[in-house]
Amino acid sequence: MMPAATMIAAVLRALAAAALALALLPAARAALFEDGEARRAILEMRQRIDDLQQSRQRTTEELRKGADENAQLRRSLLDLQTQIETLRAEQARLNGQNEQLRRDLGELQRRQKDITQGVDERLRQFEPVKVSVDGREFQADPAEKRDFEAALAVFRAGKFADAGLAFSSFVRQYPRSGFMPSARFWLGNAQYATREYQEAIVNFRQLLSDTPGHARAPEAALSIANCQMELKDTRSARKTLEDLLQAYPQSEAALAAKERLAYLK
Repeated sequence: MMPAATMIAAVLRALAAAALALALLPAARAALFEDGEARRAILEMRQRIDDLQQSRQRTTEELRKGADENAQLRRSLLDLQTQIETLRAEQARLNGQNEQLRRDLGELQRRQKDITQGVDERLRQFEPVKVSVDGREFQADPAEKRDFEAALAVFRAGKFADAGLAFSSFVRQYPRSGFMPSARFWLGNAQYATREYQEAIVNFRQLLSDTPGHARAPEAALSIANCQMELKDTRSARKTLEDLLQAYPQSEAALAAKERLAYLK
């Protein structure tokens, strides 16, 4: 379809050409047209020109309106693009915050785990543990177990004086300990090794008095007799050995007691 502007220009050119042709017609032929017909032709031509001009004006207005709408649409698109970019930036910022929060949460969880483990380990240092010593099972504090084993290690290293001090400290510090009979037994042996016979006898007798059924009781009775023999108290030694045979006849200590009685006689 031909644009309105082009159409109007073409019509104007046609009208100009027609006017020029009419002007050039001989006067005789121009007389052939009646005045009414000429006026109608001119009016029709003017009407067509007016219609074309109005059409051109409407087309121009529509084009201008379309241009305005396009401009508004472009502004709207730019605004929308700006909003989209803003939302993207905000989303990136929030994603960054979320990532930092996840890292912080992970670090807090790790620290909480470390703290919990540390607390558990410290609590375990104070929780009673099950031990078995000389055929007896009982609950003991970790520190109590540690001190007993440390004193025993000193004795087995042959440092009898130091072992005596360690076991003496243990007996004072843990008077209700399940280790007590064994502690008195090793304390008595350390004192025997350092020739503290009277003190050794006291500890061996305390073991027999407190726990006569203890696994170390027969050895403690034999050790009392040995101390008495070292003190040249043969009568008391003989009595101790006889009591041992009567109280613990099936023990290994009873066999040693028989040998010593034979020697004393």
